[in-house]
Amino acid sequence: MVHRTMFWQIAEPWIFYLLAAIALGIFGFGLSVYIIVWKRSDSKASLKTSSAGLRTALVDVLIGKRIFRGDLAAGIMHGLIFYGFSLLFLGTGALAVHHYIHGYLRGSTYLVFSFAMEVAGLMLLVGLVWAAVRRYVQRVDRLENRLEDAMVLLWIGVVVLSGFLLEGLRLAAQKPEWMHWSFLGAMASSLFPASAASGIYPYLWWGHALLSLGLIAIIPFTKLFHMLGAPASIYLQNSEGSSLSSQDADLQAFDVKDVVFFDACMRCGRCVEACPSAGAGEPFAPRDFVQAVRKAMWLERSPVGDIRVLDRDKSDMPEEKMWYCTTCRACLEVCPIYGPTFEQVLRKRVEAIEEGTKVPQLLIQTLERLYKYNNPWESSKKKRAAWAKDLDIVNITKSPDAGEICYFVGCTTSFDTRAQEIARSLTRILQISGVRFGILGKKEPCCGDIARRVGEVGLFQEQVDQCSELFEKYQVSDVVTSSPHCFHTFSNDYPESQFRARHYSMLLDELVSAGRLKFQRPVSAKVTYHDPCYLGRHNRVFDEPRRVIKAIPGITFREMAHCGPDSLCCGGGGGRMWQEELDAEVKMSEVRIREAYDTGAEIVITACPLCLIMLEDARKVQGLEDELKVMDLNELVLMAIGDEEEV
Repeated sequence: MVHRTMFWQIAEPWIFYLLAAIALGIFGFGLSVYIIVWKRSDSKASLKTSSAGLRTALVDVLIGKRIFRGDLAAGIMHGLIFYGFSLLFLGTGALAVHHYIHGYLRGSTYLVFSFAMEVAGLMLLVGLVWAAVRRYVQRVDRLENRLEDAMVLLWIGVVVLSGFLLEGLRLAAQKPEWMHWSFLGAMASSLFPASAASGIYPYLWWGHALLSLGLIAIIPFTKLFHMLGAPASIYLQNSEGSSLSSQDADLQAFDVKDVVFFDACMRCGRCVEACPSAGAGEPFAPRDFVQAVRKAMWLERSPVGDIRVLDRDKSDMPEEKMWYCTTCRACLEVCPIYGPTFEQVLRKRVEAIEEGTKVPQLLIQTLERLYKYNNPWESSKKKRAAWAKDLDIVNITKSPDAGEICYFVGCTTSFDTRAQEIARSLTRILQISGVRFGILGKKEPCCGDIARRVGEVGLFQEQVDQCSELFEKYQVSDVVTSSPHCFHTFSNDYPESQFRARHYSMLLDELVSAGRLKFQRPVSAKVTYHDPCYLGRHNRVFDEPRRVIKAIPGITFREMAHCGPDSLCCGGGGGRMWQEELDAEVKMSEVRIREAYDTGAEIVITACPLCLIMLEDARKVQGLEDELKVMDLNELVLMAIGDEEEV
């Protein structure tokens, strides 16, 4: 009868059980420390679970959907390791059931099982070799080379190889007729003479057992904890209430979902590869920030300190570097375990603001202007509506029934000379389209975006109250903004309210679809579009601006190499517009303007005042004034309506 004898040639199997108990005890101790740290990190704010989080976790863990995004080779490698390891783990469990509960692995069932285990082991081995080649031969830029990385690959590899050799020894000694179902074991059996196989087998068996049990024991103490932390992180980050909200009780404290993400981080470097700050050669990288915060948090909250024995004292990042983060969300876009590093940067900024230390001086002055004058640009409130002079725009504060829409201009669009063209162009478009609208004029406050992005929670809440009271007083229920930052703040950071917020590109798309916005003049030009981070990645508004552009007759539309969710940041978000010159090899905006130029486009369109300013400056620095024009979407639309000069 085809079957497998358990503990063949092994005397005193009780020793194995003792070693297994010790290994599980060590594993359990490590896991208990994680649980203690997580429980100490659990805030009073409720974290609601959801079926959506469970579905996402199952899909991402079983299929590895995000692993394949942008790096097919890494996805296949990870899949081989994951499925190979998982199948071998399940196979070990099946053997235990066969031995202790019900002996079902006999006959054809055992042959299929044996073949499946060979395939699983081969998958795992190929995946490990592939991983080693990527890290040490190809030297993929985003991958680190620490001792732990080599040790984990080598340890698992030795366990797999010793398993195949062990199978070969058994087959060499027994010579069963069905041995070729274990095809790799059969190949390995040719390495050993039958006379010596039985004698060698026990020694290799114990070596394999020690390595396997040791691998289980070290999981909590190495990056291998990723196999437990990753599913938990994916689940928590995709459960209801997992995103950072303005209503969080304690914004500066890392909650359990943040801590689980820190512990699940595999240091794969995808966030570094996507980060515009790291790409510009600045001294900030999301991975380094995560590892530094994790180390500090474990030293503070763990009863025994950091238990990652091979990673101690290797992750430091001065807090000043967190101000380089643009909060563009690119890190979250590519993170396989949905780690929102930019949100954790915000938590640290809140802490820095409250302590009053390590905050850029120019940023402090900006916040003071915001507090005194209700805007981060000017030491004056009177100039806010200067752009609207002689434009015949209804002021809602003077005529409450003026229109169906409140056009919220925003600070940058109100005060910056170049950005004011956004407001003038949109105003003219709405007038031509017959849209009834009004503005708040000098009474328009700051939405609070700048305070929010740099961590000044108290000042942000004041702006929320001021805006909400003003909207309620003048019965504002439909708000259209110039800036994606205002749109995002109203839509995501304000408490649920009675007003609807839209970015102007969404309104333009609606007007074009309804036939209220018609293009009379063809624009014969090659055009590309730059996705603002807070419109695109943060709020998934990708198609609306493109539909408007493509609806204009004569336009030849060209996408940049990085577009949509993969768009590059201009470098103006996250409070960086109001900081001193930052240390960088090249400015983000210059990288982006060069990418726009490489498309062969004559015009680069954006839909954000900060992006407009940054790209205009980059165009001048790069000497592209004659080759490339930077325009706001409103300006292009107004040109196509026939109310502006031809390019």
